[in-house]
Amino acid sequence: MYTKQDYLNECKEYSYMREKVNKDPNRLAFHLMPPTGWLNDPNGLFQHQGRNHIYFQYTPFKASWGIKSWGHYTTKDWIHYVEEEPFLFPDIADDRDGAYSGSAFKKDDQVHFFYTGNVKLLDQEYDYITNGREQNTIHIQSPDGYQIDVKETVLKNEDYPTDLSKHVRDPKIYPVDGSYVMVLGARTLADTGCVICFKSHNLREWSYIGRIETDSPLGYMWECPDLFELSGQKVLSFCPQGLPAQKEKFQNVFQNGYVLLDGWLGDYDLSVFKEFDYGFDFYAPQTFLDDKGRRILIAWMGMPEESGYSNQPTIEYGWIHALTMPRELVYKDHHIYQKPLDEFKQLRLDEHHWELTSFTGWQTENSTFEMRIRFTENPKSFSVQLREGVKLSYKNNLLRLSLGKSGYGRNERVARIDNLSDLVIYSDTSAIEIFVNEGLFTMTSRVYSDFLGQKLSLDSNVDGLLSIYQLNGFDYH
Repeated sequence: MYTKQDYLNECKEYSYMREKVNKDPNRLAFHLMPPTGWLNDPNGLFQHQGRNHIYFQYTPFKASWGIKSWGHYTTKDWIHYVEEEPFLFPDIADDRDGAYSGSAFKKDDQVHFFYTGNVKLLDQEYDYITNGREQNTIHIQSPDGYQIDVKETVLKNEDYPTDLSKHVRDPKIYPVDGSYVMVLGARTLADTGCVICFKSHNLREWSYIGRIETDSPLGYMWECPDLFELSGQKVLSFCPQGLPAQKEKFQNVFQNGYVLLDGWLGDYDLSVFKEFDYGFDFYAPQTFLDDKGRRILIAWMGMPEESGYSNQPTIEYGWIHALTMPRELVYKDHHIYQKPLDEFKQLRLDEHHWELTSFTGWQTENSTFEMRIRFTENPKSFSVQLREGVKLSYKNNLLRLSLGKSGYGRNERVARIDNLSDLVIYSDTSAIEIFVNEGLFTMTSRVYSDFLGQKLSLDSNVDGLLSIYQLNGFDYH
């Protein structure tokens, strides 16, 4: 078990790590990254008294997988951030091998957190799929997102259906008809993914009520489920593992996306599963509703179990991975659109505007910029060189993101798009986020250039308007 005191003791021993991270030229300007060490899934997102709380899976003292706590940032405006003390530690028997992913739910000025407590048994040989693992669902309550009460285990392996493996995790809560539904990602003994659902009237006592699954398997495990509504439409998002690639679909080792639901439970034709992102680095998205009524999504800018990608240059500086920019979700015409938050306009410094066909190039010193392109008509062909080796091109209804040597072994991702009307591109020191056709498609990837000073160039057979804004970075306290 790993306590807060253990963390404080190690902070003294590993204080040099912060200096090392801060010297990295790939340190991100306007993406949340770990102060040191390893970051993965965003957890427990919520807003309270005007302050947004962003928690994340966190291993502070090494840039590799390890026992997980919850790191913690807060912000009031999405530009100025406070690095808070880590929030959760694996300090009881039911989470001794990691405080894994979970969520937050606000009720009566109290915040209820639910997360998976991971336990791996070591007394004999196990496969850790059908045996040898405890996945405990743990509940805590907090008045403000900083203080917590006693941890309470509300569900254990024996409470889950008997046809499930030991992989059941990532609770998320949604209010339904005066009660509460909890969804958990799961893997069956037959190696098919599903979401199991529990119901409660008091957030402490939970009863199994059914599952969401498919007639034909959609992967062997569904992680990080999220249940929410957009403009009255019920949505289930989740991360299926084990989908074979299909041309331009399912190109990563694991996937993420959503389906539109008619009701909360039942069997669905998940051939209508839509991917959230077509880049290399987007996984474990989680959403919350802010005080303005916006449904905001944040994802892990990383990918679990990706082979051949262990040589990321940030590792030698003592950190790895990041979170995506927060995105507002909008439902329209049976699709979810993703939009950068309006607050990010505050990062803009100088600005430049051109007619598309008269653009001859633009020099950037640090690769942190926002580019917006609107076409007068659908181009037959288009390409933009964003930095050395990193190119976005469109031809024959295929949008290609090619990373070259900046991909460190990762080459290309492709999205099929019937018509290209506009592009919004955010470039950070070692990250790119691309929003296509008002956010109907997105492509998110980490990139690592030898030199951050780069010249942008493009080639287009149609005209349009091009705008580029140099961007400032986040302010940390």
